[in-house]
Amino acid sequence: MAGGEVTRAIALVQLQAWLDADTAVSLGQAYSIAGRSLTRADANTILERIGYWRRVVETFDAAALGADNPGVRIASATLAR
Repeated sequence: MAGGEVTRAIALVQLQAWLDADTAVSLGQAYSIAGRSLTRADANTILERIGYWRRVVETFDAAALGADNPGVRIASATLAR
């Protein structure tokens, strides 16, 4: 991500994009994210990215539960696999 930080809102958008990709390829359609075309052959990658973005959102949610500031920001390096 540009700027090195991801917000919860960005993580939710990314998660939804990968969920949409999963739906499209499961129906035999191609789907494009940031100029990258995805097909059924990319199903494992799609599932990995869904898992990644879901973990990012869960990290924000957990941080928000323990923080007074709901605008928590997490550096991209913190989210490495």
